[in-house]
Amino acid sequence: MTVEARIKSLQKKLNQYNYEYHVLDQPTIEDSEYDALLRELIELEQQHPEFKTDDSPTVRVGGVVLDKFEKVKHDTPMLSLGNAFNEEDLRAFDHRITQAVGSVQYMCELKIDGLAVSLKYEDGKFIQGLTRGDGTTGENITENLKTIHNIRLSIEEPLSFEVRGEAFMSKDVFKSLNESRESEGLDTFKNPRNSAAGSLRQLDSRLASKRKLDIFLYSVNDLTEINASTQHEALSRLDTLKFKTNQERSLKDNIEGVLDYIKYWTEHRHDLRYEIDGIVIKVNDLEQQQQLGFTEKSPRWAIAYKFPAEEVETYLHDVELSIGRTGVVTPTAILEPVEVQGTVVSRASLHNEDLIHDKDIRVGDYVIIKKAGDIIPEVVRPILEKRDDTLQKYKMPTHCPSCEHELIRVAGEVALRCINPKCPAQLKEGLKHFVSRTAMNIDGLGDKIIDQFYDESLISDVADLYYLNKEDLIQLERMGVKKATNILNAIEQSKHNSLEKLLHGLGIRHLGGKASHSVAKHFKNIDMLMEATEEEIINIDDIGEITAQSIVQYLDNEDIHHLIEKFKAKGVNMDYLNDESLVSSKLEGQTFVLTGKLEQLTRDEAKEQLTQLGAKVTGSVSRNTDVLVAGVDAGSKLDKAKSLGITIWDEAQLLNELQE
Repeated sequence: MTVEARIKSLQKKLNQYNYEYHVLDQPTIEDSEYDALLRELIELEQQHPEFKTDDSPTVRVGGVVLDKFEKVKHDTPMLSLGNAFNEEDLRAFDHRITQAVGSVQYMCELKIDGLAVSLKYEDGKFIQGLTRGDGTTGENITENLKTIHNIRLSIEEPLSFEVRGEAFMSKDVFKSLNESRESEGLDTFKNPRNSAAGSLRQLDSRLASKRKLDIFLYSVNDLTEINASTQHEALSRLDTLKFKTNQERSLKDNIEGVLDYIKYWTEHRHDLRYEIDGIVIKVNDLEQQQQLGFTEKSPRWAIAYKFPAEEVETYLHDVELSIGRTGVVTPTAILEPVEVQGTVVSRASLHNEDLIHDKDIRVGDYVIIKKAGDIIPEVVRPILEKRDDTLQKYKMPTHCPSCEHELIRVAGEVALRCINPKCPAQLKEGLKHFVSRTAMNIDGLGDKIIDQFYDESLISDVADLYYLNKEDLIQLERMGVKKATNILNAIEQSKHNSLEKLLHGLGIRHLGGKASHSVAKHFKNIDMLMEATEEEIINIDDIGEITAQSIVQYLDNEDIHHLIEKFKAKGVNMDYLNDESLVSSKLEGQTFVLTGKLEQLTRDEAKEQLTQLGAKVTGSVSRNTDVLVAGVDAGSKLDKAKSLGITIWDEAQLLNELQE
């Protein structure tokens, strides 16, 4: 057999084994045998690259490294779906449908909790993969999508079309990834959805390949291309083309069948090997879909039912206080571990002292907890009938648990703050923010390593990172020469970041990533900024009075002048490098409305942070509203948003999105 023939034979065999393992879930060979064949193919293709094809299984290994992701406009917009939260919403949806087109069949599909992507094929070859982005324009993540084994790199028929689906990380892979990151002293991921999204946005496709992502395809852009007249036929056609679709879908003749399907999966969702956060209901018939048409933001013929947050009972052992980098004191409930929506929860947010008192939560209570927005655990209420009469009302301490400095409450805020600039807890959190991906992006410096550096007195401020040496590091526990070298190389590389990264890393209050870029671009270097007045800073687009005042106050501090000089002495770049590759926020261009009482942010703070990320905040709900953020005691705006099918977040979800 010639080399070319052997390569083609291996490619064909391995592609078939991939399909059997990753799509059919019916492997026909052992992993060791598969790995041996793959190694042989890699070696042969390296020796004879002229025989390597674009759909070779070796593409799955990754290897392409990008400087940034290209922005690409979708051929047709990737619209979001309207939401339903209860049976009443679903029956109203059904009433609108049947009034418009008569009786219908509904296709019910599991709503996979992952990252929406589109896959474009030309003449049967996979040529491009995009994220949803803002729905009109997405990021080109083709090389990373190629590493997902059940995405077809080529299909047997020369079809030119676009398919869309949800990339995700299974529960087992997520657990294994976090265990690995924890053992390396790195931050763990919060949930599989964030992990999947972060994996697909790795600039090095080899890193994406290691994350072992999965995908379900759920739609075809042009059904005529595959000769389908219904959603059911379209998905069945994808099956015959060896794409991976979710087999738990079900066709229902009426809304009663839809409700039965929802009831079943509400009870059995945790039996799945992947996370789902709801059910998608679509009119099955294509002609009826066309009759119903679209609103500006979503199809009228489909809706997403969102699962209610699962509430679970557990025991409150204690309240632990943490100090953020701005000095805010946040109480956290220490709970008897309990499973909530597929993960074990032992800690939950209590937000602030006022919330604890309003809900009358006491240490020693049995409490009800849930995951706000299906993500962040929080205490809902105490179970009063189980309360021991001897339990005392909770009192926040008067002094910081980290430095013993007196705590204060700033006028207009609900949170207590430690205002000691030398507070160890604040300094540690500031260091962790400085090295984070959105700031100086120093690889290898997870929370545990930062704590270790600080506790061993190797660093006391962010500039000290640039004064570390190998001899300092290798003396530390679990710090070998290779690990120390990698950390020092990453620190050295960060010296070349553009000014906006440094500004964001300094943690100036109210100055987010987007605003840091605007300020750096305007003033060009740190010295010009340090001489700027509040009025000059306010003149910059996207910068408000609160942010300008905060910048001036921060840079007017003698300690900060000393810190800047320490940076300069070690060659840390202080200039704007005209770097237009700043990753845009996924909130950019979206319109928000805030209603009800927010507990962790003031209205002005929430508005400013959203504005810095490119969002627009308005005062009234309309069809142009993308997201309503509903705080405590939300009223008529919430009702109107539900009636219009507008996406609704609580404050916990807003905070999670802002953090991302």
